[in-house]
Amino acid sequence: MKLKKKIAIIAGIILLLAAVVGFTIHKKNEGVVTVQTGRVSRQSLTSIVSASGEIRPKNFVNVGANAFGKIIKLYVKEGQQVKAGQMLAQLENVQSAADVAANSAGLTVAKSDAVAMEAGYNRARSDADRTKSEYQRAKGLFESGLIPQSEYDTKKTAHEGAAAALAQAQAQHDSASVRITQQQATLRRASDILSKTTYVAPYDGVVTNLPVREGETVVIGIQNSPGSTLMTIADLSIITAEVKVDETDIVNVKIGQNADVTIDAMPGQTFKGRVSEIGDNAMVRSTGVATTQTTAAMPIVMPSAARALRSLFELSARMASEARLGTN
Repeated sequence: MKLKKKIAIIAGIILLLAAVVGFTIHKKNEGVVTVQTGRVSRQSLTSIVSASGEIRPKNFVNVGANAFGKIIKLYVKEGQQVKAGQMLAQLENVQSAADVAANSAGLTVAKSDAVAMEAGYNRARSDADRTKSEYQRAKGLFESGLIPQSEYDTKKTAHEGAAAALAQAQAQHDSASVRITQQQATLRRASDILSKTTYVAPYDGVVTNLPVREGETVVIGIQNSPGSTLMTIADLSIITAEVKVDETDIVNVKIGQNADVTIDAMPGQTFKGRVSEIGDNAMVRSTGVATTQTTAAMPIVMPSAARALRSLFELSARMASEARLGTN
């Protein structure tokens, strides 16, 4: 028993000393920064900037109404491929077509009148030349005393009448030319109004949005009131990702930098792109609108996105938040 007590006492003393040493080392190492060491070598430093935004085609156009009228025919459907110059829609054009026909007939009449006026002018000029010759001959004979006063006066009166008729014919001829020009301008105006009832594709693309139906009435925009949008044509050969980058990260973004684009609708896939544009204006964080804009852009629906997203991607980095706002 005495031996066991001695062993227990010695073990307790050892444990107590170990605890004291451990506590002392722990207190000594408090506040000491752990340092990692490694072999010196040349490596690349990479800074990653993350941002979210929208996928949209680089080139698209909203085909808006240029005239007031009812849609009588839609030649395309949403998601359909179209070629440049292909018919898209036709509005009601009875009145505008009638105006073109009436002005075309009026131009024909004006040209016929001009032909008649030109013939009358040529005839009046011929009469003026003839009476002038007779007047000059009679004047010489009268001065020589070979013809009486009455005959001289008759030739003079005839010449003056022919000269007046020529002046009148000249005025009518000029007026006919002016009427032709006026009628041509009126016909161009009516033809322009008629052309605005027909809509064709501006370039090759896909109908990504078709909010109207046959039989609906569309209106043209006036002042601050936007007009009706018939459809959206998008060129899906080049797709862009327009993202909003925070003001603290935008300084690290440069034109031409590589970018990895991931899309929620296509999980597990990463598309390679490059920075093609950096916006010059900050975005107001509460609205997401650029400081120089007054209205937000309409999002684009792309039914063929899965196919188009495998083409070239371009990442357009946009400024976000209140950069330069309220710093004074």
